[in-house]
Amino acid sequence: MMAGKIVSIHSFRGGTGKSNIAANLAAIAALDGKRVAVMDTDMASPGIHVIFGKGHEKMKFTLNDYLRGKCDIGDTCVDLTKSLGIRDGKLFLIPSSMTATDITRILREGYEVSDLKNGFNEVLKVKDLDYLIIDTHPGLDRETLLSMATADNLFVVARIDEQDLLGTAATLSVARKLQVPDIRIVINKKPSIYEDKAIIKEVERKFKTRVATIIPLLPILIEVGSRYVVTLKHPESKFTECVQDIYEIMK
Repeated sequence: MMAGKIVSIHSFRGGTGKSNIAANLAAIAALDGKRVAVMDTDMASPGIHVIFGKGHEKMKFTLNDYLRGKCDIGDTCVDLTKSLGIRDGKLFLIPSSMTATDITRILREGYEVSDLKNGFNEVLKVKDLDYLIIDTHPGLDRETLLSMATADNLFVVARIDEQDLLGTAATLSVARKLQVPDIRIVINKKPSIYEDKAIIKEVERKFKTRVATIIPLLPILIEVGSRYVVTLKHPESKFTECVQDIYEIMK
């Protein structure tokens, strides 16, 4: 049996909507009957658990505990399937710790990157996953390089913003050197003044990388404010359609 795929969702800067895309992509895959885990490796500023309605819950084990050798990677998996109303697939969350002590400790002491890599491979086997979706730390650091190097699919999320796009160019350059099999750009929060066709033409010419989808600046996303998984509550929305585009590429 083939091992599941690792899908890395990355952005050079924070605030691009990367975590929201990762959470919704995991939900779309689970709705399609797949076994999916989404891992929050942004240990400096974790947050994807909030989108899944776990903002005020204390997690028994987190990715931090695994990296400190306090538990197995399987112990960190929070089964969200029932609470999200998913019937056919499975959706697990592997959260990072939100406690100030754990965050400062990981920033001060770091961790063995090889342990994180082992965690990727181990959770794919232990939970018999079709997909492990990694919500990465923005920028380029050791963890990001690892999640890129091990990924089958890399989606780099960017806005139509000069700083974002310059950072995206650097990210794509590194990803190519790491020989990531499939690299795509996701344009997010696109203002209505720009035309999709013009953006695709310009971005693909400039970056020599295919655009996976263009997500407009949608009022619904502003209203939701990371409080829930949009694709589950609004399956007919434009946002759901865009996330479905990403899922079709990684399938």
